[in-house]
Amino acid sequence: MKQVLWSNVLSWTLAIGVVGITACAPATAQEAVMRTLTVTGRGSESIETTKTRVELGVEVQGSTAEAVQQEVAQRSSAVVELLGDRNVEKLQTTGIRLNPQYNYDGGQGRLVGYIGVNTVSFEMPTDQVGTLLDEAVAAGASQIQGVSFIASQEALAAARQVALRAATAEAQAQADTVLDALDLGAEEIIGIQINGANGPIPIPLPQQARLETAAAEYDTPVVGGEQTVEATVTLQIRY
Repeated sequence: MKQVLWSNVLSWTLAIGVVGITACAPATAQEAVMRTLTVTGRGSESIETTKTRVELGVEVQGSTAEAVQQEVAQRSSAVVELLGDRNVEKLQTTGIRLNPQYNYDGGQGRLVGYIGVNTVSFEMPTDQVGTLLDEAVAAGASQIQGVSFIASQEALAAARQVALRAATAEAQAQADTVLDALDLGAEEIIGIQINGANGPIPIPLPQQARLETAAAEYDTPVVGGEQTVEATVTLQIRY
């Protein structure tokens, strides 16, 4: 009877030992850590700007707030009417200000008048901007608060595609070079990340112009430039 019991105990012990060995067995090749290579490629495409974004201002100084506001309104209306007649795009008011002016001689603030400013922005083809600026000054504008050059949405969309293709090709070329140098082969792309490929910031002119008079015999020259669309593509490749 004792011999039978010891035989059963020995069988159970061996079974438990086999289970323990199985549980501690090393991971298979499929369960090993996956080897990956991460590469980033960059691409860019330059395109010509064809439109100009302009911000014009009417500035008036005077002794009373009412007089200043009335003159600002009159001159601004003339400028806006001109811009409407020229079929500019995205015309909108961007600022209206009426502020008192003080003289602080002797340490005391003395009201000496008011200054009013009304600003509008618009877009139009670059080759037409120079003539329109001169006409706007004649109509009552006294400030150019900002000028920037932009490309059309169609050109920007096409440039994004070119930049993305170039960035992808560069990333793939980097991966091929590295893996070939190490005598390894790519198995599959397991991750793709696109950074950028957005439209560039419009190219601004650095200075603000204050226009007092315009010479009738000359047109203001406005020359656009180029915009560069950039894109980056990151690939994660299993090898």
